[in-house]
Amino acid sequence: MDPEAFEHHLASPQGHGHVPAGALTITAEGGLCGDSVTVSLATDGQRVTDAGFSADGCGATTAAASAMVSRVVGAGLLEAARIGAHEIAAELGGLSPGKFHAAEVAADGLARALGALAYRAGALAAPADGARTMVAMSGGVDSSVVALQCAELGETVAVTLELWSDPEGDAARSCCSSSAVSQARALAHSLGLPHFTLDLRPEFRLGVVEPFIESYRAGETPNPCVRCNGHVRLDGMLELADRLGCATLATGHYARVKDGLLRAAVDSGKDQTYMLAALSPQSLARMRFPLGGMEKPAVRALAAAAGLSVAQKADSQDLCFLAGTNRGRFLERHGGIAPRAGEVVDQAGNVLASHDGHELFTVGQRRGTRVASGDSLSVVEKDAASNRVVVGPRESLAATRVRVRGARLHRDGGAVDRVKLRYRAAPLPARVCGEAGVGQHRSLTLELEQPVYGAAPGQLACLMDGDLVIGWGTITRPL
Repeated sequence: MDPEAFEHHLASPQGHGHVPAGALTITAEGGLCGDSVTVSLATDGQRVTDAGFSADGCGATTAAASAMVSRVVGAGLLEAARIGAHEIAAELGGLSPGKFHAAEVAADGLARALGALAYRAGALAAPADGARTMVAMSGGVDSSVVALQCAELGETVAVTLELWSDPEGDAARSCCSSSAVSQARALAHSLGLPHFTLDLRPEFRLGVVEPFIESYRAGETPNPCVRCNGHVRLDGMLELADRLGCATLATGHYARVKDGLLRAAVDSGKDQTYMLAALSPQSLARMRFPLGGMEKPAVRALAAAAGLSVAQKADSQDLCFLAGTNRGRFLERHGGIAPRAGEVVDQAGNVLASHDGHELFTVGQRRGTRVASGDSLSVVEKDAASNRVVVGPRESLAATRVRVRGARLHRDGGAVDRVKLRYRAAPLPARVCGEAGVGQHRSLTLELEQPVYGAAPGQLACLMDGDLVIGWGTITRPL
């Protein structure tokens, strides 16, 4: 550590208290250390023309923010996005382990400000060959391998979204928390990539979380990942890609594209086309899925060969905003849906047990019905108005027709030959009843060749022609 460099920035902090004209201002919290840095950046669309900060915390945080300002003023947007905690610490002549958190807070403030600045005001020219790529990084093995592959092929810019923050949640298990963003940024910088943090928490709350809550309130079982990918997350990154001169967006999803349509991945166990089905053709045309032709063990092998620290990192299993909590607790805290007594009844209306809210059940569910019976009973219906849950034998769930609402077809409905009704379920042979042309449809009826047991209202119906996704809709009540 160089005491003189540290003391210089501590005694004469560069940009302290300065807010440039027309600047964008962002605050980054320091987590457990309690420090925070507010960063103000101004740009001409190509580079950072001016910067300032204010800090709340220890002296090391002030010094680190000053060092950040010294490094970033005059830097091009992509050059500035390569500045992380280690570069800030180096500007201070090094930091002891006990003070390194100060550089991390300053780096986080810079990354957030750069992301917001680029998203709202950036207009970076595309390279002459038009080959700049944006890669979505979550901090997991899949997106890291995609970043590695893209970096080997040409100019690449990394972005990570912060979509949700909840003090009751488990940030270590969430793919979109502030800690996940920091991990992804460190991985990107280790690959030599500029990294932007894009905070879409308000958009995510409005476009994903609130519909999720209202769908449960109405007695359905929503799939928020479909809405997030189709209407918030990927489109937000494509907008940032436009402002940073990136022609394409690459992600770690297991999917392929053929003739402008989604195509199932080679690894059927990892296929994610169901979660991407609501993407518009315009968005899909700019997206790349490098892992669509690979199987997961091969992806991990590439990560290990490259020495990536995430090579054996476990896949995320939870919904990002439910990590560390449960559905009932989440709905109570964020939707005001408190536990309330309701009846579990059979199909004749006989009361068999009680429950704490219909939102805790899903059509098709067998475990947790609280019914003491020698027969295995499944949830066959939920009545939101009466807070009743109806159970019956599995056979009563059987349906050979399923109705969907808000459907969209990218090809004529006569081309549909199968439908996928749950993320992990295999596609079922099916056809669209009647004539249905390309475009939007208020409702469609699907006829299945074999019964489906427990088509849950609120879930996505992924309409397919072979392994191509040619449409989608939301399941209503089975017929």
